[in-house]
Amino acid sequence: MTRLSPQDAAAQLARVRLERPLVHHITNLVTMNDVANTTIALGASPVMAHAREEVEEMAAQAAALVLNIGTLTAEAVDAMVLAGRAANARGVPVILDPVGAGATRFRSAQSRRILAEVRCRCVRGNAGEVAALAGRAGTVRGVDALGAPREIEALARGLAEQTGAVVAATGVEDVVTDGAATVRIANGHPLLARITGSGCMATAAVAAFAAVEPDALAAAVAGLVCFEVAAEDAAERASGPGTFRAALMDALAALDGPAVVRRARMTVE
Repeated sequence: MTRLSPQDAAAQLARVRLERPLVHHITNLVTMNDVANTTIALGASPVMAHAREEVEEMAAQAAALVLNIGTLTAEAVDAMVLAGRAANARGVPVILDPVGAGATRFRSAQSRRILAEVRCRCVRGNAGEVAALAGRAGTVRGVDALGAPREIEALARGLAEQTGAVVAATGVEDVVTDGAATVRIANGHPLLARITGSGCMATAAVAAFAAVEPDALAAAVAGLVCFEVAAEDAAERASGPGTFRAALMDALAALDGPAVVRRARMTVE
């Protein structure tokens, strides 16, 4: 079984549910509840510890660590760096969500600080955030992408080569790369763009899979495929963004391996 296949994504989902890994989130205060519920629905166990007095101890106990800069302060980044270094020391994978990178100089600088001081296993952002970190300006407003730049694959590859992290640029079509291999994922639904926190939830899915799968590229691909197949299921039962949010949690909890294998739309390049 290739590590970059629907079958492997299904196998990783089964491992998440069997192992119930602890995922430590230092995350967005706006979307914290959705992030925790996504983690639980997939089968992992979330802990939301932000205080600098405890983040090192918590990160060292976890199976994965998420650093999400959505509600950003300098103090929060200090705690993230402490947690990230503790995770690095224990071999715990770190996933960075650079929410709004490119929207302000402060956000971009803090994202780059984390990448410089913490070894991140994966960077999961929208196309505009990834492009901004790779050096292209003008693709983010607030925390929203203004549209995927045409050269996102090359930019994502360059960022992966520069940082040593797998880069997952999500959008209408996701681009996931380690700088060598690239995977395109065509699952998902437009309703994801109409609820707050869908990107944060996608990052939580990547982290849950990284907690059980040491191959960062395979984990990122599997987490995104499973999250987006569930989003398609949720959209079939939803009448709008509000019901979609609730249906998404139900769909994540009900997702099974055969559905992932049957419906994953991914291309390896």
